[in-house]
Amino acid sequence: MDFLTNSNVIFYLAAYLVGSIPFGLILAKLFANVNIKNEGSKSIGATNVLRVVKQTNPSLAKKLGVATVILDALKGTAVLIVAMLLNMPQETLWAIAVLSVLGHCYSIYLGLEGGKGVATGLGVFLILIPIPTLIGAIAWIFCAKVLKVSSLSSLLGLTTVVLSAILLNNQLEVGSNAPMYIIAFIIYYKHIPNIIRLIKGEEGKVI
Repeated sequence: MDFLTNSNVIFYLAAYLVGSIPFGLILAKLFANVNIKNEGSKSIGATNVLRVVKQTNPSLAKKLGVATVILDALKGTAVLIVAMLLNMPQETLWAIAVLSVLGHCYSIYLGLEGGKGVATGLGVFLILIPIPTLIGAIAWIFCAKVLKVSSLSSLLGLTTVVLSAILLNNQLEVGSNAPMYIIAFIIYYKHIPNIIRLIKGEEGKVI
């Protein structure tokens, strides 16, 4: 019972369970009456929400896409902010960040399936390494406008965050950049099918 009342454990469980909430799936079903798990790329992220809902309601698709990005980012920051308000140590904060992204990518509510983790990763990075993340977000937006390939833009934005953190000597307060690398690895790993399509020239654009 002591295990279940340990504050760290409670935060870790909360981070994973909140991170697992499939907002894209919920919004698309609630407002557009479509199951994005059965259509498009079958991902629960904003890109698939936009792609699938756009087929029947373009104006609604943009709104739901934006709402999905915001909510997926917020679920990464929500537990973190509470933990920070309670003065939890940096080690706990970074563990919360990793578990939030894991929850989104391997949701307990979807049989350990999920999204690509970009928005949730952006949310936790924005709290913990804000300057590198803002630089990465600018790169993400710029690449999205120019390239119009969601996966490539996301990966370039993520890479910019990591490189900016390293170049700015933004050493994490836990004494290692390992948690940042773990989050980046999870996101890269979830994008392997996209990377293969990019190499083959088969990755679709978001118009």
